[in-house]
Amino acid sequence: MSGSVDRSARPSFEGIAHDDEKEEIKSDEDDSEGDKKAKKGSFKKRAISAGNNFRHSLTRKSKKKSGNLVSIEDVRDVQELETVERFRRCLLDGGLLPERHDDYHMMLRFLKARKFDIEKAKHMWSEMLRWRNEFGVDNIEEFNYTELNEVKKYYPQFYHGVDKEGRPVYVELIGKVNSNKLVKVTTIDRYVKYHVKEFERSFQMRFPACSIAAKRHIDSSTTILDVQGVGLKNFSKDARELIMRLQKIDNDNYPETLCRLYIINAGQGFKMLWGTIKSFLDPQTASKIHVLGSKYQNKLLDIIDASELPDFLGGKCRCEENGGCSKSDKGPWKDPIIIERVLNGEANYGRQILAISSTDGKAACYTKLCHSAKKSSDASAESTSEVQDIMSPAAPVDTIENSDLDLFYEAKSPAHASTSGATPVVEENIPTLDDACNSPRATSMASTSGFYVLLSLLHFLMISYWVLRSNCTD
Repeated sequence: MSGSVDRSARPSFEGIAHDDEKEEIKSDEDDSEGDKKAKKGSFKKRAISAGNNFRHSLTRKSKKKSGNLVSIEDVRDVQELETVERFRRCLLDGGLLPERHDDYHMMLRFLKARKFDIEKAKHMWSEMLRWRNEFGVDNIEEFNYTELNEVKKYYPQFYHGVDKEGRPVYVELIGKVNSNKLVKVTTIDRYVKYHVKEFERSFQMRFPACSIAAKRHIDSSTTILDVQGVGLKNFSKDARELIMRLQKIDNDNYPETLCRLYIINAGQGFKMLWGTIKSFLDPQTASKIHVLGSKYQNKLLDIIDASELPDFLGGKCRCEENGGCSKSDKGPWKDPIIIERVLNGEANYGRQILAISSTDGKAACYTKLCHSAKKSSDASAESTSEVQDIMSPAAPVDTIENSDLDLFYEAKSPAHASTSGATPVVEENIPTLDDACNSPRATSMASTSGFYVLLSLLHFLMISYWVLRSNCTD
C-alpha cells in the first residue's frame, strides 16, 4: 500500500509562500497578450487568475473525457487545519506517523475524539498503532469469514445505499438478534475480526466510493437500529461481551465515523428512559441521536431517498435481483466504474479544498489538487492554452497568512491513503460560499465524541427497560 515518498517535500499554498513569485512571473511571460496586461496588477491577482484558468480548464477537460476526473469538495476549518498540522508535527517528532496513516481527516478524527487536546490525541493515536500491530489489522484482508451467511441469519446487519448527503447507510435489526444461535455458528473472536475487516473496507472502498459519487468528502455513515421485538433474549452474556468489545475497538481506533443514529420502533418506556439520559449528554452529541416510534418512515425519508431505502423501512427499494435489500450491499462501492476510480486513487487526488474560518464563516483560501503528480504538468499546459477563454473572478477572498499552513503535507503516491496532488493554487472566487459554510457537511465537522460510549448506554437502557418490563409483567 505504501511507497517511497519524500515526506519533507510538501507543496505550499501559492499566494501564501511567496518564494515562487519569480517562477510565476516567468510562466506568465508565455501567456497570451491578454495575460501580459494582467502583469501590471499584483502577484496575488495573477495567481488567482491562473487558479481560475486551471480550475475551469480541468472542468472542461473532464467533461470531454467522459468525467475521467471527479472534483471532490473538501471543506476544512482554518483553526482545525492549524491544529492538525501541529498534531502531525508532534506525531512525526515521536516517530508515530506511518506513511499510510499520514492523512488529514484521520488525524482530525482523533483530535475531535479528544476535544483537540494534542497530548491526549497523541496517546490515543499511539495506542491505536499498537493495537493495529497486535491485532494484525494490516493483514486483515486475508481473513476469510466463511460463516458470514449463517451469522447474518442470527445478527441481521448490512449496508444499503446512501443518504441524501452521500454517506453510506448501515442497518442493524437488533430485535432479530439471536445471540444463543449466533455463538453456535461463530466465535466472538472471529466475529470481532470480521467487524474490523469491514471497518477497514469502509475506509479503503466504501467512503472513497461515496466521496467520488457525491463529489464531496465522505468519512462517516448514517446508522439505523431497528429495536422492534427487542427483549432480554437479545442481551445474553455473550451478546453483552460482543457489544462491549466491538464498541471499545470502534471508540478507540475508529473514532468519529458515525454521523447520526436513528433508533426506530422504540416503545414509550424506552423513549422515556432516553429522554432522561439525553439531558446528561453533550447537546451536539444528543442532537445526532433520534429515537423514533413506529411512525418513523417520514423521518428516514427526510434524509434518505426512497430509492435508497429498503421497502420494509418505508422506502421503495427491494433489490429483488439480489435476493432482497439485506443481501444486496447496494451502494457506489458496487459500481465497477467507481471501483476502478477508487483503485486509481481518484478519491484522494481530485480534490477542491476550501478552507473557511469558523469564527466568521469567511473563506480563507481555496486550492485545487490535480488527479496525480504525473498529470499535473499536462493539466497546467492545457489550462494555459485556454487562458483567453476565462473571465476573471468578481469577488476577492483573503488568503491565509500563517506559517503553520505553509507546509501543506498531502503530496503522496496514489497507493497512499491521504489526499494528494500537485501544488495547490489560491483562487479568489468561491461560489456558493454561504451554502458551503452552512451545509450539513460543514456542520458535521462539529465534535461527535462519545457516540460509541452512547451506544453502550443505549444498550444498557434497552436491557434496563426490558428487565423492568419483565418484572412488571411478573
